[in-house]
Amino acid sequence: MDEAQLDRIKRLPKVELHLHHEGAAPPHFIKGLAQEKSVNLEGVFAPDGGYAFRDFVHFLSVYEAATSVLKTPEDYARLTKAVLEESAANDVVYCETFLSPDFCGGGDVGAWREYLAAIREAADAAERDHGIILRGIVTCIRHFGPDKAKASALCAAETAGDWIVGFGIAGDEMKGKPKDFAYSFDMAREAGLRLTAHAGEWGGAQSVADAITDLGVERIGHGVHAINDLALVDKIVENEIVLEVCPGSNVVLDVYPNLAAHPIEKLRERGVKVTVSTDDPPFFHTTMRDEYLNLARTFGWDADVFAEINTTAANAAFCDEDTRARVLKRLERT
Repeated sequence: MDEAQLDRIKRLPKVELHLHHEGAAPPHFIKGLAQEKSVNLEGVFAPDGGYAFRDFVHFLSVYEAATSVLKTPEDYARLTKAVLEESAANDVVYCETFLSPDFCGGGDVGAWREYLAAIREAADAAERDHGIILRGIVTCIRHFGPDKAKASALCAAETAGDWIVGFGIAGDEMKGKPKDFAYSFDMAREAGLRLTAHAGEWGGAQSVADAITDLGVERIGHGVHAINDLALVDKIVENEIVLEVCPGSNVVLDVYPNLAAHPIEKLRERGVKVTVSTDDPPFFHTTMRDEYLNLARTFGWDADVFAEINTTAANAAFCDEDTRARVLKRLERT
């Protein structure tokens, strides 16, 4: 593939459905906040200035340590500005971000509203200044347990609407079972929120099947280990479940040894609706442009393939129909 084709792919307008808000914080931003607040983040950063972690479990602890300096709604407003400037620089026109009330107010609905107001104000400014549209998916943290998940679901239900559009679950897939969180997902569903769940990154194909059956989700975060159960893949296709695939993240965390071994192309060939996202981009040394270029070089995907993936993502987005129409219009610029 020649450089002109790669440059066209790099500059395509993009839709990202799987982005953790705190996990998208640039390291220099977190360092600056830590200095302002005199917080010691020893062990969080590598010598090159990036985040330092050994494996997935250690990544979670480093993530939570970095997040600990985000203490006020104003901090989250500043974070939102930094994250959206970076996304817009990578030609992202629409993004859904995972937000946890556990980090934004400790699960208290009143505090959560204050954090959410600050995030939305910054997001509105970014849309005016950079043209990027942001929507929020409230996310409970699996390894915090079902009771805290219920508090997060209440926060989600109380603020469901045109901006908080979904509910999901993230964290350590090896803790508990999806059915342990069914109450929280039922609460979110009754509030009109659409549902997604992290599964099939570490929990194998069965975790994907359980999330679909026990939580009633329409999207799966990662979901890549579904490839090990072709009957499940067929069920995913039949039920039009969309996978929020994060190839760079999967490689850095050793879910797969390299991108060539990643199943995204096999899943796509079998008819699965796959999308492409960065997950926690500065942690995994990636951007949306990097993801596209690496996939193009590895699998020979051309601009038409990426245009199809972005249309899939736009149609799977949890936003209202007017917003979707605006996003699809933006995708026409190729």
